[in-house]
Amino acid sequence: MIARQCTHNDRKKHGKDRKGNQRWQCRSCRATFVSDEQRPLGDMRIDLDKAAMVLSMLLEGMSIRACERITKMKRDTICDLIVQVGEGCDKFLASRVRDVESKFIELDELWGFVTKKSKNVKPGDDPEAGDSWTWLAIDSDSKMILAHAVGKRDESTGVPFLRRLHKATTGRAQVTSDGLSVYTHNVPLEMGSRVDFAQLIKNYKSSQTETRYSPATITSIEKKPRFGNPLESRISTSFVERLNLTVRMQVRRFTRLTNAHSKSARHHSAMVALFVAWYDFCRPHETLGKATPAMACGLADAKWTIRDLLTEAAKG
Repeated sequence: MIARQCTHNDRKKHGKDRKGNQRWQCRSCRATFVSDEQRPLGDMRIDLDKAAMVLSMLLEGMSIRACERITKMKRDTICDLIVQVGEGCDKFLASRVRDVESKFIELDELWGFVTKKSKNVKPGDDPEAGDSWTWLAIDSDSKMILAHAVGKRDESTGVPFLRRLHKATTGRAQVTSDGLSVYTHNVPLEMGSRVDFAQLIKNYKSSQTETRYSPATITSIEKKPRFGNPLESRISTSFVERLNLTVRMQVRRFTRLTNAHSKSARHHSAMVALFVAWYDFCRPHETLGKATPAMACGLADAKWTIRDLLTEAAKG
């Protein structure tokens, strides 16, 4: 009679080896061993299904503490998961989103802050504290987020953002941005003669009668061609501004008037990268039927699950 081989499924932690790897002991046969199983989340020993559930909750606008209460996963572990997957997503997007044929591109920046708003930053505070701007570029037709960046609202962030957009796209495209001066010279400089560039400048009414959080009244809109021959009828930032609303609805740390704001610039950037990857590859867009933006651009054959995204992020 041949004895049944133990599968070591029922196991418990049993110290670590000389290299710091976790050792296990089988409760059945008492054998000790180091597991050779794949770890797509690096050093994090979290069940993939639970990790996918937590990330899905975060991407549907839930706060970290709410996820902690529901899933019983410690918030420090959730924060580590965001960094691990988010930074992997950023590398994945940089390598995967390349040579996309886009005819009409819209650019905009979304305001947020880390730790505290810039007006409240004092000498001696964390240098990363203050206002943080998320730069986004979206293809008007496929709704694909072609490039993103997180940082200040100046050339130190804007120029790398435009370089990333240049690598992500191919062919001739019309680019429209708001009136930010960073775009005025840098879009033609970084993207070259293959773009037709225009800026949509909105002028606002200044009034003391408006309430604190009410939007300013637009008094006029100017369409200014800057480079090439942009079509006046396609000079618009409507789609990217609608994307800003989606970000604020889906990512809790962008929701105004809450204490769910980011406490770390690294976590803030990682969460933005995670959202962009999820938006492009996992979330069907209403205007595309059942397709995701990545499917519309030919970068994916089917809608991805969060678990698929975890696997790709691990490769990054």
